[in-house]
Amino acid sequence: MKALIAKLTPRHFFAAGFLGCAGLLAFALYLQHYEYQNPCPLCILQRIAFIAIGIVCLIGAIHGPGRVGTWIYSGLIFIVAALGISVAARHVWLQHLPKDRVPECGPGLEYMLNRFPLSQALEKIFRGSGECAEVGWTMMKLSIAEWSLACFAGLAAYAAWIFISAARAPRPGR
Repeated sequence: MKALIAKLTPRHFFAAGFLGCAGLLAFALYLQHYEYQNPCPLCILQRIAFIAIGIVCLIGAIHGPGRVGTWIYSGLIFIVAALGISVAARHVWLQHLPKDRVPECGPGLEYMLNRFPLSQALEKIFRGSGECAEVGWTMMKLSIAEWSLACFAGLAAYAAWIFISAARAPRPGR
């Protein structure tokens, strides 16, 4: 197994990350269009984070970077995954509030972005709404937000592993 991993390049790791994000987004679209789980504003922000990670991974896979490029790409993935963790953690927190503390339902993301400046819209989104606190679909007793949190944590760990692997890789010619 170690010999196989040693033959893989950062390009392979970034391609795997891209495929993972593409699979997550495809599943989100399946849930939306076939299971009728319409995304709340926090869900949409999480999707944007998965898209951003997928784009960075795709660029890294196409580029096939050396050591420094691998550090940059994996660092970007880690940062976006950390932002995704914060959004997903807030979402999970809202879902676990007692019923009497759940905020009222608010306007949709598109309305808020069109009506308010970005800073105000983001503040309203993170404050949460009743629709963000609803748990409509679960798998193995975990909500979509909880699965997103786990996936972001996994992607952050994966990015850290790529970063460390690039740092430990022998330099060419040595």
